[in-house]
Amino acid sequence: MPTIRIALAQTNSCVGDLDGNAATVLDWSRRAHEAGANVVAFGEMVLTGYPVEDLVFRESFVDGSRDRVERLATELADQGLGDLVVVVGYLDADGPARLGADSPRDAGPRDALAVLYGGKVATRYFKHHLPNYGVFDESRYFVPGDTLQVLRLGGVDVAFTVCEDIWQPGGPFAIAGEAGVGLIININASPYERDKDNRRLPLVRRRAAEAGATVAYVNIVGGQDELVFEGDSMIVAPSGELIARAAQFEEELLVADLDLPDGAATMDVTGEMRVRLDTLVEQPWAPNGPAPVCRVVENLDDLAEVWAALRTGLRDYVAKNGFGSVIFGLSGGIDSALTAALAVDAIGADRVHLVSMPSQYSSQHSLDDAAELAHRVGAHYYVEPIQGVVDTIMSQLSLSGLAVENLQARARGVLLMALSNQNGHLVLAPGNKSEYAVGYSTLYGDSVGGYAPIKDVPKTLVYELAAWRNEQARCLGHPEPIPHNTIAKPPSAELRPDQKDSDSLPDYPQLDAIIAAYVDGDRSRRDLIAAGHDPEVVDRVLRLIDAAEYKRRQSPTGTKITSKSFGRDRRLPMTNRFRDHG
Repeated sequence: MPTIRIALAQTNSCVGDLDGNAATVLDWSRRAHEAGANVVAFGEMVLTGYPVEDLVFRESFVDGSRDRVERLATELADQGLGDLVVVVGYLDADGPARLGADSPRDAGPRDALAVLYGGKVATRYFKHHLPNYGVFDESRYFVPGDTLQVLRLGGVDVAFTVCEDIWQPGGPFAIAGEAGVGLIININASPYERDKDNRRLPLVRRRAAEAGATVAYVNIVGGQDELVFEGDSMIVAPSGELIARAAQFEEELLVADLDLPDGAATMDVTGEMRVRLDTLVEQPWAPNGPAPVCRVVENLDDLAEVWAALRTGLRDYVAKNGFGSVIFGLSGGIDSALTAALAVDAIGADRVHLVSMPSQYSSQHSLDDAAELAHRVGAHYYVEPIQGVVDTIMSQLSLSGLAVENLQARARGVLLMALSNQNGHLVLAPGNKSEYAVGYSTLYGDSVGGYAPIKDVPKTLVYELAAWRNEQARCLGHPEPIPHNTIAKPPSAELRPDQKDSDSLPDYPQLDAIIAAYVDGDRSRRDLIAAGHDPEVVDRVLRLIDAAEYKRRQSPTGTKITSKSFGRDRRLPMTNRFRDHG
């Protein structure tokens, strides 16, 4: 029975950085070679970054990707890595007019995989299943492939697939099973959302059983705009045995020796795809050094996983967009406190600038809580009162009620943007999902910013994360970053005397349950009432959610952690007279 030593390279790419991503592939290929690997597989579109979105329509970018994968094959050989089989994802296209409207129906941009060996591109595979739900628009961008590429490597027949191919029954995995392959390599750019890791292992097990083959699943890590990729690469035997599993949210090389059946695949299959069978390495590979220890890393618990996703998303947005520091308002409330602790964890205290901007309605306990938190986390801290700015505007305009409340929030937004312009800081918006859902924020005020780290975090989860982060600090013997009073006191915007969030909104546990059902689950009014929610509360919350769409369209992007975040996940018209009375 031949043995293949396979390495899964769980790496972090940046969209558009063809040379930087190629350098990463070279670096980790060298590590795989030093570990004695025969084959190393990288993630989906590792060479271009993922998702490339409308860059796919720029022929210069497609040509750059195609050229870079060819040059990468040469560079691998030039660096003594030509005998290593390297599997990389990239952007390709075919047809006489690659991106033109007159291209043949079965030609166009491709979500592609290339196998590099001996200084050349040995073969390519085009993704078959194209997801078109949630954050994915792949039917807009790509043409599906119709041929399953099987290569004989070291005497073993290996099939290649890309991401969504494993999420759908049938298709490439069923064809691979009918063809009789011994190993399927599946390369992924599978975005994080809560509990997805609990679905992933059962999924890979189902496909391994369906194909009757070992499955090597490799996923990328890192943040790209609102998406975060968690890794969680793994190798699963046809029996369902978990052979190896990588850590979440970390770059890592997962190496394993796989004893696989002798190659005897056939191209005589039925179904929606053809099979192409080629031989690249006929003879089995000899052992190359001691057998690696197969690591099976335990997944993080729920709150640790969410924190890691939020930290990764913020860290990579800051780094990949070239910001040296961040700034935002520290009110003494729970949202800005959690954002401060997160920012310090993500990029370091010295790069975090916190600004207290009190008005006449700011309570002393909130000012004290803000100062105490800044001291605990070690970030830069400034106090810039806004009352003078507010009074100046009030001397020119006759304002009252909500207009005065919003004026305070917008004065704070102006100060933050001025400090951003002056010092090059990225402004963070500390709003949470519950507030964005019901429009409980001020446009150009507290919603101002270039990135919203907890935008997809419901308010109830904000409290859970704050308590969790403090507990982690206690376990390590460190000071708790978030003062107890910040967690314990009733939430308030402090824009009028004795204001509380509960004056305007239902209690957050009830509100979040309705938001989760209506926004994340697309449940109807009838469903919500049948679930036990008060009809008057349901009607009020649904009106608020529907009316706030124009605000959400103008809000900054933020890390996605739920099944349906505000942004590409959920696209509703701003001008919309439909009201759910069902």
